[in-house]
Amino acid sequence: MNNKFKIFDLKNIPTDVLTMTPLELRDYIDFEVKRVYFITEPKGETSQHCHLEEKELFIMIQGSCTAIIDQGAGLEEVPLTGPKKAIYVANYIWHGFKNLSSDAVILALSSTNYKADRSDYIEDYNEYLKIRDEKLR
Repeated sequence: MNNKFKIFDLKNIPTDVLTMTPLELRDYIDFEVKRVYFITEPKGETSQHCHLEEKELFIMIQGSCTAIIDQGAGLEEVPLTGPKKAIYVANYIWHGFKNLSSDAVILALSSTNYKADRSDYIEDYNEYLKIRDEKLR
């Protein structure tokens, strides 16, 4: 996968009794999934940050939110509604979520195991801009 950030419209297959949303992971991610987690019961925005190593696929299972992304052209707002949208966020992409609906459920597939020391995180936007600009040189 060449893109560092990508938005996907997920295929939904409606039947008389349910709607199925299949995900062939090879179509969406370029990594082995090492961790899965859920974001539920939101009470505000998530933190904004980027990862030095980790890549993630965020799948809006239910509800809605706005993803905040900087993929090198400044901050963008990307609306997500479930269960029809997913975003791929590679390393060195600034990201976070805001305006989460009260019923929001986001499934995250990660390329790394969690590091409690947060050594994989850049949580200061100005530091992120410096590092990103150095990488682009």
